[in-house]
Amino acid sequence: MTRILLSAVLLALAGPALAAGDGHGAPASDPAKDAAMRAIAARDAPKEPNAQDFAAGAAGRDPSKTGYCATIADAAADARFAWQKEQLAALEKQVEERIRRLEEKRAEYEAVVQRRKEFLAKADESVVAVYAKMRADAAALQLTNMPEDNAAAILVKLNARTASAVLAEMEASRAASLARKMAEAGRRKDNERS
Repeated sequence: MTRILLSAVLLALAGPALAAGDGHGAPASDPAKDAAMRAIAARDAPKEPNAQDFAAGAAGRDPSKTGYCATIADAAADARFAWQKEQLAALEKQVEERIRRLEEKRAEYEAVVQRRKEFLAKADESVVAVYAKMRADAAALQLTNMPEDNAAAILVKLNARTASAVLAEMEASRAASLARKMAEAGRRKDNERS
């Protein structure tokens, strides 16, 4: 509003000078008036922002424009914190549920492993009992066709008299390798006890 009034006053003052002119129809030139018109034009021209305007930050801004943002800043921060807290609580529940399921699976796995160990222990006992009751030549034939580790494990569990009778019925090279495996197994047991 003040710009319009100032422009009107300047035009009113400049009007008679323009009308007087220099007699040839050209207006008279008044340096003071020209300087005033340039100053008004420069003041009213749209201003492009520069780096200093951005550096001024909130201090250079109109308080009516920043008032709303400043007013709701605390409420927005509280709302953001509450949302983040809800998200963390939901994630924590998911993690706890996964841990619970993993614990259930671990317990199931341990039960299966325990049943398998019990079965294998019973199977070992029953297999040893079968070989202990077999004739030495029949046991030797079967143990010869069995993998060395398994045959040696069975022979270790047999009593000494039965094991020696079975080894006597075997081919000498096979009996020697099984005896070596049995000795290694005995050394391992001694080392474990120490």
